[in-house]
Amino acid sequence: MRSLSRLIPVILLALVASDAAAQRIYHLSIGDPARKTKDAPVVLDAIVDTASGETITFEALPARLAETKVLLMGESHTAMDFHRAQLRVIRALHESGRRVLIGLEMYPYTEQRYLDQWVGNLLTEDGFLKLSKWYDTWGYHWHYYRDIFLYAREKGLPMHAVNTPREVVAAVRKKGFANLTPEESAHIPTEVDIDSADHLAFFKASFAEADGLHGGMNEDAWKGMLSAQATWDATMGYNAVEAWKRVADPKAIMVVLVGSGHVAYGVGISRQAARWFDGRISTFIPVPIRDVDNKPLPTVRASYADFILGIPAEVDSQYPSLGLSTRAADGGRQVLQIEKDSVGARAGFAMGDVLVSMDGVALPDREAFNRLMAGKTWGDSATFVVKRGNEEKTLVAYFRRTPPKEPAAAGQTEKPADSSR
Repeated sequence: MRSLSRLIPVILLALVASDAAAQRIYHLSIGDPARKTKDAPVVLDAIVDTASGETITFEALPARLAETKVLLMGESHTAMDFHRAQLRVIRALHESGRRVLIGLEMYPYTEQRYLDQWVGNLLTEDGFLKLSKWYDTWGYHWHYYRDIFLYAREKGLPMHAVNTPREVVAAVRKKGFANLTPEESAHIPTEVDIDSADHLAFFKASFAEADGLHGGMNEDAWKGMLSAQATWDATMGYNAVEAWKRVADPKAIMVVLVGSGHVAYGVGISRQAARWFDGRISTFIPVPIRDVDNKPLPTVRASYADFILGIPAEVDSQYPSLGLSTRAADGGRQVLQIEKDSVGARAGFAMGDVLVSMDGVALPDREAFNRLMAGKTWGDSATFVVKRGNEEKTLVAYFRRTPPKEPAAAGQTEKPADSSR
């Protein structure tokens, strides 16, 4: 189990960050009893109210949310259409006269001051990214979220950090609640529910597609991962609700931008927050109209979210990535996992490689690596020096997308895509 335990934090992140994992779990019979045996249509560019099956517009959504106090908006972090939908909902709510607060998964609540300074127009963009350590704390390209941040500042919409420090979630996974230090315990709510059968079913279904690693996990490993995920959910729910309460405006709405794994089927944040909050919590998740095999996805389980939005299937992210999972090691970043058919796989990266430099610039930490990656676009290349065992190797990565899959005809073997340079 030693090698698997090193990968658990990476896999846990993938649950909320990877759209590929979520594509397989749209038809689980869990969640709201009234909807978990029914399907809802996925309509491109239209919102579907899954309780009624009605198709509505963005302009009509605020009326449907009139009694909602907290709206959880699920996202795939590197899919731009998710973020466009978030901005459209925030704008529609603001223009309808609601007092809108924005909750953010990417920052722990301990970093709230930087969000206050941003909304207060006290920081430039570059100053905000550097001081708040965006490329360390979050890491994803700033431009995925930039329009939302600019709109919040323009309209004076408060932005709230709702997460807990990542080391606290890691501590829960490693040693359980009973063995947390008082300092660690202070960062999480006093009550966290880790015994939901529906949540465990969703969790295991999510990882059933994650590189086969789930097959080597015992029940203690599942329990540790689920406890960490539940802690994550509970903390974000608690902080979002507390921020809403402090406004003391019953018509205010807290819109939380968070990975879809924390929102789907109401088993994550919604379930945890309901333990100490009796206001209405609603969920909204965009759904690609095609799955990862490029096959039509005409419906999802109606209990998947209160509102769904059909969006185009995104073959590749707007900004390139290597497709590597890494951790700090030996003054650089050590490769823990390599996505199949990724840029990094084609460049020849190997498990255990330590990234020493990129284009001649040292990579001492996560922030340096992510900042350099943010400067790349599709069609670029990058030269890496890696330490492999006792020697250094030079690898060249070409940021080129893979042509989309064509659905294979019945009985026909799919031809592999050309991955040549």
